[in-house]
Amino acid sequence: MRPVSTAALAAALLAALPVATLGQDMMRHVNLSSPAMTEAELTRAQVEARLAAATADKPADFTNASLNGLNLSALDLSGAVFRAARLNKANLKGANLTGAVLDQAWMLSADLTRATLAKASLFQAQLIGATLDGADLRGARVAANLTKASLQGAKLVGANLAADMRNQSMGLMGGVLKSANLAGADFSKADLAHAVLEFANLSGADLTGANLTSAQLDGANLTGARVGGANFSKADVDSAKLIDLEGEANFNQAKNLELAVRH
Repeated sequence: MRPVSTAALAAALLAALPVATLGQDMMRHVNLSSPAMTEAELTRAQVEARLAAATADKPADFTNASLNGLNLSALDLSGAVFRAARLNKANLKGANLTGAVLDQAWMLSADLTRATLAKASLFQAQLIGATLDGADLRGARVAANLTKASLQGAKLVGANLAADMRNQSMGLMGGVLKSANLAGADFSKADLAHAVLEFANLSGADLTGANLTSAQLDGANLTGARVGGANFSKADVDSAKLIDLEGEANFNQAKNLELAVRH
């Protein structure tokens, strides 16, 4: 029997785990100190060569590649495929990842400051502790684990962080932003249904017209957030700070509203 690679094991586990346990349980089953998770098999020059050879019909493909710790800052990676790739601690500052496929990618503690990920796909991607301050994720599919990540001032207008309700047999898989720093982020018209935002910092965030149906907002800080037209129906706001909110939102049927901090 052929041995199972770290990447294959990680992908299988990701598909089997419900959204609320993705981060903790994945860390338990994958050897994060292995070469596949800490080293790079390509240099920046080799990455650039693949990008140069790519065409509209055949984009650069880095599926399963180990690119950990690489300096890929400011590169044009638009449309590239990074499915199940390892980009842990990679430097992607200012990189253009418009329309890139990052499904099941590992990007632990990666730096995507001011990176462009508009319309990118990050389904089941692992971005625990990543930095996406000022990043552009407009229209992106972000059913990813962003626990303790920083997205200060990030643009997620129209982004889809909702759980995938079609595959409930595998557990809900959607955006996990536990304890994430989302201060000043723009989630206007974003879909956050069933998203996990426990203890997240959403102070000053723009949630105008956002869908937060059944979202988990326990202990989250929404002080000064703009919530006009936002839907918090069935969202759990136990101990959440709902102070100085701007605009009128729908809190009908919100769970534990009486336990929220409102003054």
